[in-house]
Amino acid sequence: MGGDDARLRAVVSLAQTMAAAHTPRGSWRAAALGACEALGGSFAALSVWERGPGQLRVLVNAGQRAEGEEEFPEAETYPVHQFPEITEFLHEQWAGGGEPDAWVETADGAADAGAAAGVREYGSGYGRERVAALRRRGRGCCVVAPIVLHGRAWGELYVARPVGAPVFAREDADFATVLAAVVAAGISQTERLEEVRKLAFTDPLTGLANRRAVDVRLDEAVERHRADGAVVSLVVCDLNGLKQVNDTHGHAVGDRLLERFGSVLSRCGAMLPGALAARLGGDEFCLLTVGPEVDDVVRVATELCERAAELELGDGVACGIASTGDPIGPVVSARRLFRLADAAQYRAKAARSVKPVVAGRDGEVIRLADSPPRSPHDRRHLRGSRP
Repeated sequence: MGGDDARLRAVVSLAQTMAAAHTPRGSWRAAALGACEALGGSFAALSVWERGPGQLRVLVNAGQRAEGEEEFPEAETYPVHQFPEITEFLHEQWAGGGEPDAWVETADGAADAGAAAGVREYGSGYGRERVAALRRRGRGCCVVAPIVLHGRAWGELYVARPVGAPVFAREDADFATVLAAVVAAGISQTERLEEVRKLAFTDPLTGLANRRAVDVRLDEAVERHRADGAVVSLVVCDLNGLKQVNDTHGHAVGDRLLERFGSVLSRCGAMLPGALAARLGGDEFCLLTVGPEVDDVVRVATELCERAAELELGDGVACGIASTGDPIGPVVSARRLFRLADAAQYRAKAARSVKPVVAGRDGEVIRLADSPPRSPHDRRHLRGSRP
């Protein structure tokens, strides 16, 4: 009875720890460590089955890692064809209406050891890769529990013991199946929370970041600037002519214009490492960068203006820039940088400038009236030799 109570407490603890995790990585780590402790293992891993490339990708390695094993590996993957139990055994069980059970592998690969433990046997070829991996990493046995999410194979929970430790028994495999179900529920909750977070920080029309995301990132950027002097630049854009498009062609066409400009903004922002492209609301957009030199930001913003001028509808974009890399005085708050960029954008709009206006610079403002006619041919010509 005491053993049952301990396992019940382990299940509750695992569920609570995963629920308390704030990030996917935190949830994965909690799952691996909780299962490792519950099963008396020395090492645990959580992996996801990626159907597209046909591979098992390790998300986290927890506990006593072998040489070369990283806690959160960037590229530890295994071709699924090397693990036929993943594709054949699991699908066969579900097709027959059964539940996917955990199983045990031992480093010696002996069938009699598995039979003595009440472990499922697969026949010739099954388990070879896992047996080889156990030997290679100095582990004596492992229990593998499939993780099912939304009725499909999601991945697996893997817990190992060192050489010399007792081999996992049938009841351990049964308990691992229970733990895998708890892990599946925790992962499902984490995915839902991530989706909520994504929606909370994403503009639903354009798919860009929204004002809330910009506020958070800008506060972090200014703190970093104050800490180590990193260059922080903010480009604020106002899409000209949106109201006229809405009044003349309808809001559905206006939405398409916003989407098209959002794509242009995202494409240009990709030229600046780590840039955040966002829609602030209505016809206002922005680019936020941390690190790139201000002249690079100005160059990209200039191209943004040129590409916006080529859109079929609308009347280009008014663009203002404020950067800690220019003489704008001390930037002690995100609000100050935003106000400077916004003021520069208003100057650009009032002057009908075809190029960005940069706070702290007294460069010439090129007005629409001073620029060449904006026929489709001339719009292309503005781009010079760029394809």
